[in-house]
Amino acid sequence: MVEEESLRVVRCGGSELNFRRAVFSADSKYIFCVSGDFIKVYSTATEECVHILQGHRNLVTGIQLNPNNHLQLYSCSFDGTIKLWDYIDGILIKTFTVGCKLHALFTLAYTEDSVFVIINKEKRDVFQLVSVKLPKSSSQELEAKEFSIVLDYINQSPKCIAFGNEGEYVAAVRDFYLSVYFFKKKTTSRFTLSSSKSKKHAKNNFTCVACHPKEDCIATGHQDGKIRLWRNFDDEKKYTYTCLHWHHDLVMDLAFSVTGSSLLSGGRESVLVEWREATEKNKEFLPRLGATIEHISVSPAGDLFCTSHSDNKIIIIHRNLEASAVIQGLVKDSNIFTGLMIDPRTKALVLNGKPGHLQFYSLQSDKQLYNLDIIQQEYINDYGLIQIELTKASFGCYGNWLATVEQRQEKETELELQMKLWTYNKKTQGFVLNTKVNMPHEDHITALCFCNAEKSENPTLVTASKDGHFKVWILTDDSDIYKKAVGWTCDFVGSYHKYQATNCCFSEDGSLLAVSFEEVVTIWDSETWELKCTFCQRAGKIRHLCFGRLTCSKYLLGATENGILCCWNLLSCALEWSAKLTVRVMEPDPNSENIAAISQSSVGSDLFVFKPSEPRPLYIQKNISREEVQWGVFVPRDVPESFTSEAYQWLNRSQFYFLTKSQSLLTFSTKSPEEKLTPTSKQLLAEESLPTTPFYFILGKHRQKQQDDKLNEALENELVQLPLTENIPAISELLHTPAHVLPSASFLCSMFVNSLLLSKETKSAEEAPDDVDMEEEKESDDSDEENNYTEKVQDTDNPDLGEDIIHQLSKSEEKKLRKFRKVDYSWITAL
Repeated sequence: MVEEESLRVVRCGGSELNFRRAVFSADSKYIFCVSGDFIKVYSTATEECVHILQGHRNLVTGIQLNPNNHLQLYSCSFDGTIKLWDYIDGILIKTFTVGCKLHALFTLAYTEDSVFVIINKEKRDVFQLVSVKLPKSSSQELEAKEFSIVLDYINQSPKCIAFGNEGEYVAAVRDFYLSVYFFKKKTTSRFTLSSSKSKKHAKNNFTCVACHPKEDCIATGHQDGKIRLWRNFDDEKKYTYTCLHWHHDLVMDLAFSVTGSSLLSGGRESVLVEWREATEKNKEFLPRLGATIEHISVSPAGDLFCTSHSDNKIIIIHRNLEASAVIQGLVKDSNIFTGLMIDPRTKALVLNGKPGHLQFYSLQSDKQLYNLDIIQQEYINDYGLIQIELTKASFGCYGNWLATVEQRQEKETELELQMKLWTYNKKTQGFVLNTKVNMPHEDHITALCFCNAEKSENPTLVTASKDGHFKVWILTDDSDIYKKAVGWTCDFVGSYHKYQATNCCFSEDGSLLAVSFEEVVTIWDSETWELKCTFCQRAGKIRHLCFGRLTCSKYLLGATENGILCCWNLLSCALEWSAKLTVRVMEPDPNSENIAAISQSSVGSDLFVFKPSEPRPLYIQKNISREEVQWGVFVPRDVPESFTSEAYQWLNRSQFYFLTKSQSLLTFSTKSPEEKLTPTSKQLLAEESLPTTPFYFILGKHRQKQQDDKLNEALENELVQLPLTENIPAISELLHTPAHVLPSASFLCSMFVNSLLLSKETKSAEEAPDDVDMEEEKESDDSDEENNYTEKVQDTDNPDLGEDIIHQLSKSEEKKLRKFRKVDYSWITAL
């Protein structure tokens, strides 16, 4: 049974990986990135998440390696703390409490007991770079209240701060100003660019800064796409700068290589530019990276670069400008038009991804599986250009069909509308375009749904539109003399008094279709397409519509814009009950009668879980989010939970996920976040259905059973007892060490094979008698003199009888006899 703990809202993934610069480990084997309240540790070779460092209570805003111990990592957060981690084992070492919001973190090698952070202590818009002294103590929680101001009136972004020439100075940029503070002189130099409104100087704003690691050189990026290299900046009058110009739009980030021989830059062109020796003529490009480059990082070893992109991905790049790995998070599109869906085949979350694509995202591993290109056109990133948008999508027939709607409207009278139907191809393990319908309706499509009834013989799709019609599409034979094929065609067109059709849905058994026309709900027979009845409460336009399931399939629910939730009984054709509730999200659970409704209030969003048969909610939780919740979805569980409390039973068969306005993906759980977000590398459990091969005896769960069965001697004699693997270093290292840090296979091979050999103690029952014989022969050799003496005695007494006795003795009797021969009988002579 599951312990009854409080139900809490937890972030289940989808956090931004591109919020701050990623950081490499000293050996370039790992890469660290900020992800909401957590820090994720990825392998640069396998792209797998190795650890999730959890402990901050608010957004993590900065991470840096400990310059005095490269196996440790510093992090800072809005919770006002600086934490020190052992990232190899994923252990929190120390927590330093500063007491104010920390916006960025920097470390230097020569300052052993100090770090630099960005704070805004007095005013909201005034940020300061301060040095915080970290006290040395054996306790795990310390207060770090001693700090000194280095620079004032700076930009809060860490891209606008850079330390140069092994920490001799720090440069900061904001608006049209460059400030350089020298630590030894304790002086500050300030430089200003022209901010006139003329075309020549219109976009001189600083956007980022980087410092040469070994020379007095500062590189600054600007809004007009130029890069300026500043020298002799220790004198405010004799300073010089040179310009590099390739980017047509603002420079998003800059980074010098470890040796300083090259400068890396990136921007909205999705191209990484390497300026060799910081010259205009000598430059290399890595194009088509897919999205705007937000951040650039360089590994301490100098062999790897990485770029963070606006589509929430990190690309790891070799020194020769070849991409080697991609870490893709949940793509944060500007608008989620399709809502949240679940792929019936992969149980993946499906929603809008990068422009023109559907993304399939694994909720278990918090990782994107793949993108499906729907629009199939090259995306042009140009401000003001009206793009084709993917607005609707729906799965049908247990994942065998996918329907999508895309539209583009430059003017009110120029609507481009296209509906595509995709079929799942088992050979390619992906969706293939089957039917394309241009202008399926004369106006915007407001809803589409498949008939997913089990007894449905012919796949059916319904679309509703603002043109006042709903259309029924069926799958028909489209074969010709060249090939056999199927395609979709319109079978029926329905309307109701020229009202706009806003929603549509099928009943669970597929016998009824409900279509809402503004304030009126109409019920249609799915076989004859006859109008059966209508419901009208005049409480506003219907915003959400859904049928009840299982024992509540006779009910129909509708939520209106005016904040009324209605429940109609389809058997009596009357209103069962109504409640005043401003519903933003309403989702039925496919595995139970429960329905989740999320309402918006002045404080935040509230959750109500109820059954249509009872107006009294089963569960209510206030303020699940301060933001507006836009979408929600139930995900069936692979293994049902066993909550006994009535308040939590709605989570037994399915889990509820919801997406907020800032596109944070949240869910409900009784487990702590540490238990909820365990890395997959720690969940290597052996399956009980493994075949009985040598690997089965290594990985099988029956080892404990074999230990218990050792008491049974008969079973021991019949079965081959393989050695236990817990105490074998070769196998334990092979099973518990991550794949990317294992030694080579040739090194482990001999150890692994030797560990599989049977020891002398675990011989089979067939070999046991031979061993006894060998032992007996050895014992007989050791006692030859004694044997000869006894044989002489037997020969003198009765030689014939002695031979008979010798031939009739069994091996066990012979063994007992030898024991008697070893007994000392010298005491008899003393009698």
